[in-house]
Amino acid sequence: MNDKKDKSAEAAAPQPLHLGLRLQSANQSDQPVFSNFTTVQGAPGMVFLDFGFLEPATLPGLARLAKSGGKMPESINGRLACRVVLGLDAAMQLTRQLEAHIKGLATQSASTKGKPN
Repeated sequence: MNDKKDKSAEAAAPQPLHLGLRLQSANQSDQPVFSNFTTVQGAPGMVFLDFGFLEPATLPGLARLAKSGGKMPESINGRLACRVVLGLDAAMQLTRQLEAHIKGLATQSASTKGKPN
């Protein structure tokens, strides 16, 4: 009896929809934005993703300063490259897409490790 319930629950589960989507650019939105750090903050029903940029020498410089026992700055300056606010559904979909993409990259990397260049 439980098997029937399990099968009907699986059949009722939403299946991912795959379709072609073409996004038209508005203003400069079609230009890539480079980011070397991110922060995630939540609010009721929303997720805020901040993509920022720090000068490449900043983090290694801070690591050297910490290692030498120097006084750490109270703050460092970076640039907010982009802020994206997502509803929870879109944030969950983004999580699934990122996980699948990263898993594919890891699989691809693992399969090419043993091959000569």
